[in-house]
Amino acid sequence: MCRFLMYMGEPVSMASLVTEPENSLIKQSYMAKERPEPLNGDGFGVAWYAPHISPKPAVFKSITPAWNNENLLDLARVTLSPCILAHVRAATSSTTVTMSNCHPFTWREMAFCHNGDIGGFQNIRRKLLSLLSDEAFNIVKGNTDSEHMFALYVDHFLRIPDRESNRAASMATALSTTIKDIAAMARAADPEEHCYINCAVTDGIHAVVAHCSTDPSYIDSLHIYTGERYACVKGRTQIISKQAASGAKIVLVASEPLTNDPGWHNVGLNKIMAIDADRSVISMSVKFEDPPAAAAG
Repeated sequence: MCRFLMYMGEPVSMASLVTEPENSLIKQSYMAKERPEPLNGDGFGVAWYAPHISPKPAVFKSITPAWNNENLLDLARVTLSPCILAHVRAATSSTTVTMSNCHPFTWREMAFCHNGDIGGFQNIRRKLLSLLSDEAFNIVKGNTDSEHMFALYVDHFLRIPDRESNRAASMATALSTTIKDIAAMARAADPEEHCYINCAVTDGIHAVVAHCSTDPSYIDSLHIYTGERYACVKGRTQIISKQAASGAKIVLVASEPLTNDPGWHNVGLNKIMAIDADRSVISMSVKFEDPPAAAAG
């Protein structure tokens, strides 16, 4: 499992999210509070957007632990962006610690990261790859379940004929279909396996976030905060609510709250949150098919 965060709003420094807060993503890389194993030291990655230069995200990844990478500290200190997606990795036993397995993964203007596990992934990997178009197939460079899931998402997104008319809704539809397809394949291969999917995908303007599990007894944490402005001053984060100030909205999603502010809310189980260009958030449910009933003996 892993930890991640996504910010959308007025440009902020990467450091104000990744390195400076009391419960920053770097802090979560070695002392996560809301998962059984506190260490997430199998590499990291961050994607950020500079829309005045290019619609495509810049990405910095490393297989070193986030807490021990001086380049990340220096980069975060001077980088401003209106959209940042950052991830610290805890590799599952079936995957290797390589650069190609570090999140976020990208395609065109989109960036994607995942916290969770597709149960029995090795049993469905060949089938999943056989479903992909050439373009989606060529996205996959590593052997994580996450990157394969992103490739399937890309195909589902490309199949939506009017996807640009309401891009956030199209992204949500594609992600919902992807998650349900993955869960169905995993269940068909082994009914005892479960899928745990916390993920986010953004194009720098719109985004979708999923908090899904086929196992109702467990899912990793995921939280959301919406407000008018975000800042981190001398290590103390300040999320200004819309009652307190006027200005552009921000949406902040994180595996663990960066602050003790009561404005953080849990993302509901089996929910997808679609974030539009104006940072409005719409929630939709993901309903998994019931497993087939056992035949009578």
